[in-house]
Parts: sequence; C-alpha cells; structure tokens
Amino acid sequence: MKAEHMNSMNLREKPFYLTDDQVHWVEDTLASLTPEQKVGQLFCVMGQDYGTDELKTLVEDYNIGGILFRPAPADDIRAWYEPLDAAARIPLLKAANLEEGGTGALSDGTFFGWPMAVAATDDLSVMEKFAKVCALEGESVGINWTFSPVCDLDLNYRNPITNVRTCGSDLERVKSFCSQYVRTLQELGMAACAKHYPGDGVDFRDQHLHPTYNSLSAKEWYESYGALYQQLIEDGLMSVMVGHIVQPNVAMDINPDLRFEDCLPGSLSRELLTGVLREKFGFNGVITTDATIMSGFTQAMPRRKAIPTAIMAGCDMLVFTTGFYEDYQYMLDALKSGFLTEERLDEALMRTLALKAKVAGCFDNSPVLPEAKQWQAECADKCVTLVKNNQDVLPLTPECFPLIRLVTLGKDEITEGCMAAPGDARYAIESSMTAIAEELLQAAGFQTERFDIEQEELHGTRDLPKNRLTLYLANCEHASNQTAVRLFWAKKHALDVPRHVEEEPYIFVSFSNPYHLQDVPRVKTYINAYSCHRPMIEAVIDKLLGKSTFKGTSPVDAFCGLPDARL
Repeated sequence: MKAEHMNSMNLREKPFYLTDDQVHWVEDTLASLTPEQKVGQLFCVMGQDYGTDELKTLVEDYNIGGILFRPAPADDIRAWYEPLDAAARIPLLKAANLEEGGTGALSDGTFFGWPMAVAATDDLSVMEKFAKVCALEGESVGINWTFSPVCDLDLNYRNPITNVRTCGSDLERVKSFCSQYVRTLQELGMAACAKHYPGDGVDFRDQHLHPTYNSLSAKEWYESYGALYQQLIEDGLMSVMVGHIVQPNVAMDINPDLRFEDCLPGSLSRELLTGVLREKFGFNGVITTDATIMSGFTQAMPRRKAIPTAIMAGCDMLVFTTGFYEDYQYMLDALKSGFLTEERLDEALMRTLALKAKVAGCFDNSPVLPEAKQWQAECADKCVTLVKNNQDVLPLTPECFPLIRLVTLGKDEITEGCMAAPGDARYAIESSMTAIAEELLQAAGFQTERFDIEQEELHGTRDLPKNRLTLYLANCEHASNQTAVRLFWAKKHALDVPRHVEEEPYIFVSFSNPYHLQDVPRVKTYINAYSCHRPMIEAVIDKLLGKSTFKGTSPVDAFCGLPDARL
C-alpha cells in the first residue's frame, strides 16, 4: 500500500494512536507479507475446532490472524497459547467473549453478571468495576481482544438472543453504560469490539438461524443505533463486530438504487460498512464479521462469493470458518480473479496490524483483582428489581409463612467461581439454585418443601394451606439457536402454573430473563435478578426477608407492553 494512502487512515490518531515506531512496524510488516500470508491474517479461528498440531500449522504456515478459545481453565488457555505465540510470525489477536465477566474467557473466572444486571444498578461505577474484571481476568491469560460490549437495544421482548446480554432498551442508558465499558476496558490495554452492528433487538428472531432484520426507518435508526455507534466511535472504540442483520432502510438511504430484496446482512453490505461506518461515521478501527458459520451469513449468498464479499464490503477480518482451507482458497481465488482487490486487502491488513501493534503481547499474566467477588456482590445488591408488588406479603417472616414451597423452572444447576490471586487455588463448583435458596431460607427459620409434579394432582382451593407461600425460582437462559425464551409448563394439567393467585400467595423471581410476566401476568409479586449465581440468590433472599431494600431499576419494560401484567 502506498504511504500516502496509509497516512490517510490516521493510524497515529483515533482509535489506534500509534507511535512512529508502531506505524513503521505496521508498514514494514505489511510490506514483508506475501499475498498468501496477507490472506491468512484475515481469519480468526475457533481454537477448539483444531488439534494442537494443526492449530500450530495454521499459525506457522497459513499465518492466521487471530484465535478464540471457548472458556476453559486459565492454566489450559495459557498452555494452549504458549506454543502458538512462539510459532506466530506476527502477534496473534487472542479473542474472547467477555460479556458477563471473566467467565467469558475462563471457566474459573468471575461470573460478574450479565450486562442488564449491571445496567439495572443505574450506577456507572459498577460498570467500571465490571469492565475491570473482564479486562484483567482476560489479560491474565493473554486475551487482548474482546467481542464486547453487546450494545444492542433490547426493543423486542420476544427476541431470544439479546435479552440480558444487553444494557436494556433505553438509548441513553445503553449509550452511557456501553461507553463506560469501552473506555475502562481500553484504558486497561484490551481492545473492545462492539456488537452486533447494525443492531440486534428489533427482530424477534435469531441471526444464528437465518438473516434477521433491523426494520427501523432510516431516521429512527440514525437516532438510536446510529447515535450509539457514533458515541462509541467518539470514545475511541477500536473495533466493531457486524451481525448478519439486514437494515434495508439505511442501506437504501445510502444507495437509492438498491431494492429491498437485494439488501444484504450487515456483514456483507457495502452500504452499511463502507457507506455508513467508514464514510458517514468516520470509523477508522477494525471491522470484523460475526461468526461466518452462522446461517445468517451462510444463507445470504454462495460461500465462494460471500467470503471475499465480506472483505470487499468493508470487513477487515472473518470470525470462524465452516472449513478453513476451503475459505482460505476462496479468498486466494478471489484475489487472483481480481474480485478481491490488493488495495482492499492491504487496507484490511493495515487496520488489523494497527490493532495488533496497539494490544498484542502487552500483558500476559496481568494481576487479577482481589475485589472481584466483592464487586460481584455489590452489583447483585444494587440490581435486584422489584418489578411488581400487588400483595402485602413482604418482608417474609416465619411467623406469617412458616412454610415456603419452592418451584424450580429452567436450569437449576449453576456454576460458582471466582478467580483467586495468581498462584492460589481456583475453583468452579457446580451448585443448585434451589438448594442455595433452600439453605438460606432454612437458616432464617423457614420450613421448605420442593414442588414435585409427580405428587401434585388437580385440587380445589378450600383446603389450601394458610401458612404457605410459593416461591418460584426461574432460570431460563438465553442461548444461540433457540427460537424463544418462554416458560414451558408441565404436561400434567400445567399443575406447576401459579394457578390460584387470588387465593394463595406466590412470589416469582426470574434470574435470567426479564420478560416472564408475559407468561405469569397475574402473579402479584414479581422480581427480576438478571443473572444466576450465589451472590445474586443471596441478594434476592435478603430482600425478600427485609434485610436489604430493593434498589434495582428495570432497564426494560418488564410488563412487555401488556396491561394485564400490571394487575
């Protein structure tokens, strides 16, 4: 690439702020690469998809640019990266999804809480602490690039994938909390990668399964998602992850000749990437696709065309492959045919190398925060939200309700873990949400019993126990590749439903989804806790018993726009 073109990218300015020595390293490195080596740098692969020897070959012979390992024990991740670092001609981008704390990279890291839990505290200092835990626990194993924050707006309560991964639906809250995360994380030396541009949370479907749509008008989009990305870019955001999400109104605003049926997902759209991010918003950082194994990408066009199209549209890196050698060859073929231009390839490499010059190899074995567990508990105390309380049962006392019946919905098993100081023992203990609640209630003087659908039968209400309260504990998690996050009741007459809301007391606590009132609209006391770990369960029980006040503010409409849910 010509020096004057490189200078137009402003590597000495936002977001990289490279020194003269770093700029010279980028220039010299780019000039030294063969076309084959340049193509290899475009790929960030999933580490566990390959054996140790093959992964080393990808680094050494194919010159791949980045690797993401799914969460594993810290010592394992260090051991996996050590030979790869030694084999790499150019430092690797070591990626992770640090969305919820250190557990986004390390199975023995700290599950701080999902971003919606942090946002529900309405306290930016908690977001700062959250970002510190993400950065320092990730950096302790050499992670230098995180695919976070999730800066989607959770506008559609039926969306199965955004949910508690977001900071909610309010634009100003999402902007301020995501900005705090980006600033804190990058001040600590890690590159943030905001996702999922052009914005998830409008469609009720999952882009993992097919292309989805952000259907806001161009004006609405520029005033919401567009304003959010502009703010993050102004804050110095180093990279953006582009989803397989179509925004037809913005694309057609950029290119009036474009027809609706020709609009492509963001990851393949020149209008959204070059037209908006680069030219309209002036973004000079790295743009990467979301995982190209997702059907939102694979269904848009033949893969032979899609792989180079993503780069020509404006992406600088490709995340994950359905088959590395095939995708690598597709890129070489496109380069040979001229479909992928050398100028666009060099431009992508220039930004990727600039990101590496900024963050790669800077902080292996960084210190771990001893305050992580304390901050996790602080977040839990501040986020638990009393959404609805239309009955006089709080605080709970053994005198009023000596018996608590526990009904468990969703996943009962949880993992408790928090990183210790370097060199100390680490733990990741499988535990039970219901058992923890039961333990805490019994310690407070309550008798407890667990609901058993096999023992339950249809019955009237005349003989309902007068001294019993039923406490629902729901842990129905968001997940890729599922089409809904709803409550599914027992086939046996739905006997686990809170049936007699006018004749016996029920309290419903959700630990993983803020929208369960769509399925239990007549429950009179409803609480959102946003994440399921021991400190959160402890915080909920403390508040039910009156030992602590409810402090959280809901980042979304927990009533789902349903007037009957307020009754």
